[in-house]
Amino acid sequence: MAKSQGREYVWLQCTETNDLNYRIQINTRGGVPDSMKDGFRKYCRRLHKHTIHRIKRK
Repeated sequence: MAKSQGREYVWLQCTETNDLNYRIQINTRGGVPDSMKDGFRKYCRRLHKHTIHRIKRK
């Protein structure tokens, strides 16, 4: 199986608790889109509600 070029794993960090809750794979070829830079509405287990999660590279 060929290794995919232009993709990398990143963490999604909650803006309220700073927890790294999700690990996703994104396409980095051509830069990261502005829609991803704004963040994702994901579920935070500590707060028990949906919050904004932003991309964090380790």
